[in-house]
Amino acid sequence: MHTQKGVRSLINSIWSANRQTFARIGRNWGLYLLLLPAVVLLICFTYKPMYGVIIAFKDFKPTLGIMGSPWAGFKYFEKYFHSYQFSVTIKNTLVISLYSFATFPIPILFAIFVNQLRENRFKRVFQTVTYMPHFISTVVIVGLMLILLSPGNGLIGSVYRLFGAEAPNLMGSPGLFSSVYVWSDVWQHTGWDSIIYLAALSSVDPSLYEAATVDGASRWQKIRFIDIPMLIPTAVTLLILRVGGLLGVGFEKAFLLQNNLNISGSEVISTYVYKIGLISSQFSFSAAINLFNTLINFTLLILVNWVSKKYTENSLW
Repeated sequence: MHTQKGVRSLINSIWSANRQTFARIGRNWGLYLLLLPAVVLLICFTYKPMYGVIIAFKDFKPTLGIMGSPWAGFKYFEKYFHSYQFSVTIKNTLVISLYSFATFPIPILFAIFVNQLRENRFKRVFQTVTYMPHFISTVVIVGLMLILLSPGNGLIGSVYRLFGAEAPNLMGSPGLFSSVYVWSDVWQHTGWDSIIYLAALSSVDPSLYEAATVDGASRWQKIRFIDIPMLIPTAVTLLILRVGGLLGVGFEKAFLLQNNLNISGSEVISTYVYKIGLISSQFSFSAAINLFNTLINFTLLILVNWVSKKYTENSLW
């Protein structure tokens, strides 16, 4: 009897504390019903499997299962920290990530440039052409790069032969791997990444430009004092998210661009985890490396968000 009263009291307290929330859900039940499949998929394929991360602390054996495998503590973390590949993978991942940060302003500059175009038909065609590379699959992009950058019969090789010179093997140079990776990403995604900045610029009140014109402001002054301040909140938010993935260099493209010649400059954390986990079947070791990577990214995200909130008043939460 007392248990039933306690349950009723708990339900009543939850209802009274969240009355407005429940009322809002009741008014918009159709929208929440549309959202339900996505939430279920997210729980099933993102949150439910997270318990498997404990294999990073176990000597996982498939025959024993996750819970039946013996505990190993921090054995595999220490193994990674003392391995030769630790310095190599961390260095390569940081080099590519920081190199990518150097290209962060390019979509912003591109959006400002597109916003300055006055011929609407040319503007639409230009935007469509620059968006298209984003929809090309990574496999196709890498195939194009291998053909164009081939020192033998590729575009680069043909241009060098016109001048009687020997073409460099760009795909076989460890030192040039980061440049090939980053600038191909810039070409593929700049147009698409500029969309969110163009959306921010489209919200600018036209009267601001009119007032600036009356005051005699030049085009550069309009960009400096109207466009750029409007883009700063969006840019800060995207920068915080980007910092949160500092060690999250994409696996697919790096793996496809790898070869025996550039492996010392192209082996990043994600490709090493794949080789250790799925090829060598060292599941606990690969889980430990990936967990370490995730914790570093999460810590950086929290830190950068705190700094941004303190000094710029722009943050994710």
